[in-house]
Amino acid sequence: MLAEDLKELHQRSKGRLPKETIALMERMKEELIATKIMESVPKVGDSMPEFNLINAMGQMISSSNLLAKGPLVISFYRGAWCSYCNLELRAYQSILNEIHERGGQLVAISPELPDTSITLTEKHNLQFEVLSDKDNEFAKVLGIAFSMQEELVTLYKSFGFDIENAQGNANYELPIPATLVVDQRGKILFIHAEVDYTKRAEPRSVLAYL
Repeated sequence: MLAEDLKELHQRSKGRLPKETIALMERMKEELIATKIMESVPKVGDSMPEFNLINAMGQMISSSNLLAKGPLVISFYRGAWCSYCNLELRAYQSILNEIHERGGQLVAISPELPDTSITLTEKHNLQFEVLSDKDNEFAKVLGIAFSMQEELVTLYKSFGFDIENAQGNANYELPIPATLVVDQRGKILFIHAEVDYTKRAEPRSVLAYL
């Protein structure tokens, strides 16, 4: 299960990091919670705004065209540099056939440029659309985007995460990880959003909503 894999990854990561770094990351999470970002997250029954986003091949993909074919599963991830996100995307790939069997489709969305998305797609052999939400414009409409604290930017740079190059800007904004299931009318049937990036919805849980 994804939850077990994420927990194992988190334990390994904590074992490699100094206590001061772990404390800093925990404080950054608490500060993000204090912004009350979760209050802006859409709720079940809300209508999802339409999107038009570029895929890894540079093609424009619209939510209206996707929803014309069936319900949609959307996974917002932070970037290809995020090990937790990579675990999640691979877990969705493992149930992709089951999503299709239920008439659904799957897309993953991040603020990274198409060039980074295509590298991610090829590396993990992803068979679903990976879309580029330039400048987090769609994530901002949904209310799930946030500005990284300066200390967090410095920390991630020390980890070697080149977020500026991956996103093509110096905004240092990210979406909180989120998963949505949207029906063909554009209504949100399921949503899981979490400030703690080490926790994600269990991919198999979306199948019941398809």
